[in-house]
Amino acid sequence: MGILNLNDDYFFSIKRKRPEELYESVLEYFKDETLSRYAKSKSIMRTQRKITLRALEILELKKNNCLILDAGCGPGFVGIYLNELGHKTIALDIIFNFLKFYDIRDLYPILSDMCYPPFQPNMFDAIISISALQWIYKDLNQGKKRLDLIDLFKSFYTILKPGGKSIFQFYPKNKAIMDDIGLIIARNTKFKGNFFIDNPNNPKKRKIYLILKKE
Repeated sequence: MGILNLNDDYFFSIKRKRPEELYESVLEYFKDETLSRYAKSKSIMRTQRKITLRALEILELKKNNCLILDAGCGPGFVGIYLNELGHKTIALDIIFNFLKFYDIRDLYPILSDMCYPPFQPNMFDAIISISALQWIYKDLNQGKKRLDLIDLFKSFYTILKPGGKSIFQFYPKNKAIMDDIGLIIARNTKFKGNFFIDNPNNPKKRKIYLILKKE
């Protein structure tokens, strides 16, 4: 485990093209066989459960029956697991076919762009987003995506309760994107936070988390 401050000398850059770079949007990638294969994957389910447990460790929630938003929930792996652990979860995703793939009525599924979540202020104890942020912000030169990201962080700050926390596990292409995300947060919100990197020097096992707290 490691903690990354934005001014550290740590560096990485992934050269291979990934789906979020090859497709204009997540809606273009996750459809038909690709969506079905992802939703049926036991391996992805196991991985997301492990990531969720790690995210909860970092969040350090003070109670075990929190109201949590699963932002970019996909087929609901994370939300189902959170409910099993005793939390109450609301699942949100922009892809309709993910929300109907399994019966996730217990997660009160909502079809919406996570950058513009349709919730009242001060509603959630926590927000968890697993493997979604890289689809929103993947390139430093995308002005529209930058505005979407600003709206996301502002919205998350608004819908969290005072003292609430948001955590993102995601796959940035390089350190420069992480640095820029940090600047966007600092300049546009009152969030306090940091990056956590597990296995920072092992590209195959590296997991990056961004934890933010509403003061």
